[in-house]
Amino acid sequence: MAQLGPLPERGADYGHEMKWDGVRALAYVEARALRLVSRNGNDVTVAYPELFALAGATGGHDCVLDGEIVAFDEAGRPSFGALQPRMHQRNRDRIAQLVRLVPVTYLVFDILHVNAATSVAMPYTERRGLLESVVTAGPRWQVPAWFPGAGEVALALSLQMGLEGVVAKRLDSPYRPGRRSADWTKVKNFATQEVVIGGWKPGGGRRAGMIGSLLLGIHDHDGRLVFTGHVGTGFTEAALRELREMLAPLERPAPPFDGPVPREHARDAHWVEPRLVGEVQYAEWTGDGYLRHPSWRGLRPDKAPADVVREVPPGRQAG
Repeated sequence: MAQLGPLPERGADYGHEMKWDGVRALAYVEARALRLVSRNGNDVTVAYPELFALAGATGGHDCVLDGEIVAFDEAGRPSFGALQPRMHQRNRDRIAQLVRLVPVTYLVFDILHVNAATSVAMPYTERRGLLESVVTAGPRWQVPAWFPGAGEVALALSLQMGLEGVVAKRLDSPYRPGRRSADWTKVKNFATQEVVIGGWKPGGGRRAGMIGSLLLGIHDHDGRLVFTGHVGTGFTEAALRELREMLAPLERPAPPFDGPVPREHARDAHWVEPRLVGEVQYAEWTGDGYLRHPSWRGLRPDKAPADVVREVPPGRQAG
């Protein structure tokens, strides 16, 4: 996993890849069959049937691949919003319909095993060479280009393309399963934060009878879930209906947060078990630890609530 930070210094030994704004998934190819597993260990294979043929594009090798499942908008840009209906769908008829409407692409950026041999200890550059020799690009999967050095050029290109940012990877770094390390640094063009949903407040006006805003939390350094603000913008009506259905069975009588919730947010709140993770875009962190001007981006069923901690990009510290 990558840590958040600035671009490495010019001349440092890093390669740079685009950050695709999708969901991370490991692809297990065995006996020409594919199994997709999300970052929190869920089998998501059934949700993405257009990727099944990847199992025939590895030269007959069994292997384990790492990559990002991405949906593109009409302009050809990755769209996290477009990906939302695909991420937690299990109804086969609905999936078949969505494959036609919102096809996904698997962008492969690493390889962990080939047949009986592990490649996790190999340097990044050798793993990239191995990956490119094993995987043949197809209609719904690719091995995207990477940029040796040239971090500023890669970041500027990502901004021009409307992408989330870049990931800088040390050229000599091994693959560290399940660890967040300075070997991989994500550099974002805009600030986002994963959040845990701990409650919601009813809407008014056009949102009467619907969710008006979500009450959000993150985990502090001691592992406590603390209240970090609310979000009431960025939703579609379909997203609000879906959230209401998902949150209804999770209702509880008391807040799930450690510590107080400001009275104006606690009033009329519906509290829920903190099981759903989402993502917001925001302006900055306030001095008292709240997100300023957050906007909803979508659910993150690929993330576990316990992994949600505060991320502060350089230059966006609370003032």
